[in-house]
Amino acid sequence: MPKRVLLCDDEIHILRAAEFKIKKAGYDVRIAGDGQEAWELIEAELPDVVVTDFQMPRLDGLGLTRRVREDPRTRHLPILMLTAKGFEISPEELAEKWNVIDVIAKPFSPRELLQRVSKILEEQEAS
Repeated sequence: MPKRVLLCDDEIHILRAAEFKIKKAGYDVRIAGDGQEAWELIEAELPDVVVTDFQMPRLDGLGLTRRVREDPRTRHLPILMLTAKGFEISPEELAEKWNVIDVIAKPFSPRELLQRVSKILEEQEAS
């Protein structure tokens, strides 16, 4: 069964480009346009990794990360954060306080995102 990747971003062109690249690599991809929609997908079907934008409507990436970390069923999920602006919270604090595995600045290449997602999933499998 292919590994499940949840992509969450309110910019549809970024979401579609990332979805295409990651699906082409053989992963099962789900997409969400904001953190609330992503949380609903997580509750319905647990992904193997979550890729979320930092800034989004309804529920932003940090809010989604908080929910994931506070729920015993999901607190172990690897999270990769995307951001287009300077951090209100440093990447180090995101890692230490919220256990965000990686941070990618926009713009990024879908290939780079795929490489990082694959690395996270490989490390998860090895542990």
